[in-house]
Amino acid sequence: DPCRSFHCKRGKVCHVDKQGKPSCICQDPAACPSTKDYEHVCGTDNKTYEGTCQLFGTKCQLEGTKMGRQLHLNYVGSCKYIPHCTDYEVDQFPLRMRDWLKNILMQYYERDLDTSGFLTEKQRSKVKKIYQNDKRLVAGNHTVELLLHDFEKNYHMYVYPVHWQFHQLDQYPVDRLLTHSELAPLRASLVPMEHCITRFFQECDGDQDKLIALKEWCHCFGIKE
Repeated sequence: DPCRSFHCKRGKVCHVDKQGKPSCICQDPAACPSTKDYEHVCGTDNKTYEGTCQLFGTKCQLEGTKMGRQLHLNYVGSCKYIPHCTDYEVDQFPLRMRDWLKNILMQYYERDLDTSGFLTEKQRSKVKKIYQNDKRLVAGNHTVELLLHDFEKNYHMYVYPVHWQFHQLDQYPVDRLLTHSELAPLRASLVPMEHCITRFFQECDGDQDKLIALKEWCHCFGIKE
């Protein structure tokens, strides 16, 4: 099968011509496999697609047009009303986000105690200190005041989770810059719960070059130079 080792980007599928030569053609959105409701996604055109196959197939068919350039995955789930993000909310956003990143790493650490493989040895030793220190914080929802106090008092605990998340996203290619596509997995999963995330990332891009450098990312999260 000539298509077996022939890679096509999202929205395209491998097609073999009469001479047996493989090439990439746009995925027919109507031919995408049926999905469950929880697999639906919302596009930046505010339309609900049955899944990412349908969304990226549609984007591929619009290639070369303004609509095609503007169509991206907005968030996971059917389209719904997302409230406007206020200045106050976007100011508080890094507090919640830093806490969330730290909690993800601690969950990985706990899982790693039972089944290794979630973290590397180097990551495990860094997260161990954060994990031990974190037991001071009250479990459950943390107030803004508590998060701010904890950030100021235990600043060093928050630096690694912020760096870790950047490098988890910086994959295609690894160049210390985050593109819209690299940010998409984080954005898409968080928009329904954190409606300020889109504005937050837009404002992180200080030079407006549509790329978020490591320096810009850290500055957004309040990490010192």
